[in-house]
Amino acid sequence: MKPAGRYAAKYLTPFAVLGFLMEEGRLAGIDFLPRGEATLAPSDALTRQVCVQIEAYLHDADFQFDLPLRQSGTLHQMKVWQAMSAIPCGQATTYGALAQQLGSSPRAVGQACGSNPLPLIIPCHRVVAKNGAGGFMHHASGAPLAIKDWLLRHEGYQR
Repeated sequence: MKPAGRYAAKYLTPFAVLGFLMEEGRLAGIDFLPRGEATLAPSDALTRQVCVQIEAYLHDADFQFDLPLRQSGTLHQMKVWQAMSAIPCGQATTYGALAQQLGSSPRAVGQACGSNPLPLIIPCHRVVAKNGAGGFMHHASGAPLAIKDWLLRHEGYQR
């Protein structure tokens, strides 16, 4: 868990409290915190806009985010995150299919998915295993998988 002072806001959703990390005037990270975590009002105009856009997504899964992002990762992670961003709402692809598309391995794709600092914005929840949900946030069970299932249902994905 990250220290509370790092968050520019903590926003309650039906599946978690989202902690927003801002760097250099851009959204740099979204952390899933327990639903019992205290919320925190946005500290600036950009963070207020992040909250407005998250709320818009919760009301309309087809909402297109338009936020300044600060992404940093390896070249492979950036390729995986870019490919995930192209998966349409209501659809999913498998780790294996994404790996084949990128000339990688399913395990490497899964690791990049789990390291995604901007879930929801970069929809890592839309990457599933060929025989089930797969993992989420480097977890194979528990609350993270319940969040992934919630997001997929919200977007109308049916296995």
